[in-house]
Amino acid sequence: MENKIILIDKPSGWTSFDVVAKIRGIRRAAFKAQGVQPTKRQLKVGHAGTLDPFATGLLVILTGDSTKRADEFLKLDKVYEATITLGKTSTTGDPEGELTDVNTTQPTREEIERTLEQFRGEITQRPPIFSAIKINGQRAYKLARAGKEVEIPERKVAIRSLEIIDYSYPEFKIRTHVASGTYIRSLAVDIGEVLGTGAYCSELRRTSISNWRIEDAVEINKLL
Repeated sequence: MENKIILIDKPSGWTSFDVVAKIRGIRRAAFKAQGVQPTKRQLKVGHAGTLDPFATGLLVILTGDSTKRADEFLKLDKVYEATITLGKTSTTGDPEGELTDVNTTQPTREEIERTLEQFRGEITQRPPIFSAIKINGQRAYKLARAGKEVEIPERKVAIRSLEIIDYSYPEFKIRTHVASGTYIRSLAVDIGEVLGTGAYCSELRRTSISNWRIEDAVEINKLL
């Protein structure tokens, strides 16, 4: 596992750091089993693009000298499958936040399709305050959890494709190919605002990062 790129299928409930820490422990044990005291460089483990704790899917883990390549992965396009729940909003844009009922309006599939047209191509998006974006040197989510006011400026992102793959009110499932820096939680919230129903991202799965595919990833328990 030294200087390797490892594709992990992250389970829900794990943070990206949880996966990094677990693999670092596996590496340490593997070296010691060979009677080798590992160096800090040999135990170096990082990830190339975080996934929210509630999300599942492809997490690229870098070990040893391969950690120097992290920036290459951060700039790559990604594909996600997401379930968007209508009729409620969430303080975090996902199921971990405080949910608030908005209304019980049931849009048709055609109305959702027309709404999605507004979100294809280059759009302006405001990242969620519960994110790892730094504000004056501090992570936005840490400021938000401390009850401090967080203002993140809007920015342009690119959505290459966006399609509905299933709809049964109050949930519809999408598949979307996006450029780096796009937040699917923000996309869900914005779609809900346009529909007038409110919405949040209740499930999220990353299926690819450029040419890296979830089919080639290993579940963390199998790696153990």
